[in-house]
Amino acid sequence: MANGLLLDTAERDGFDLLITTDKNLRYQQNLSTRKIAIIVLMSTSWPQIQKSIPLVQAAFKRVSIGTYEEVQISIDFS
Repeated sequence: MANGLLLDTAERDGFDLLITTDKNLRYQQNLSTRKIAIIVLMSTSWPQIQKSIPLVQAAFKRVSIGTYEEVQISIDFS
C-alpha cells in the first residue's frame, strides 16, 4: 500500500521517474497504468551502486513514461 501511495503522489506532483531498490515493486503494484518511469536497482549496496553509475545513467536515457527497467548491479567481492 505504501508504494502505491508513493507512486500516486509522485505522479500527481509531476515526477517522471522513480529510482528504487525495491525488487518486489512490480509484484506488489499494477504498473501497467502508471504514468511514471521506474528504474529498480538490483542492489541496496551504495558502494556497488556507485561503481555502476554508468549503468544507471544508461537506463535513465532509455526509460520513458510508463516503463519499468531493472538495472543489474555488479557485486565486487574484492
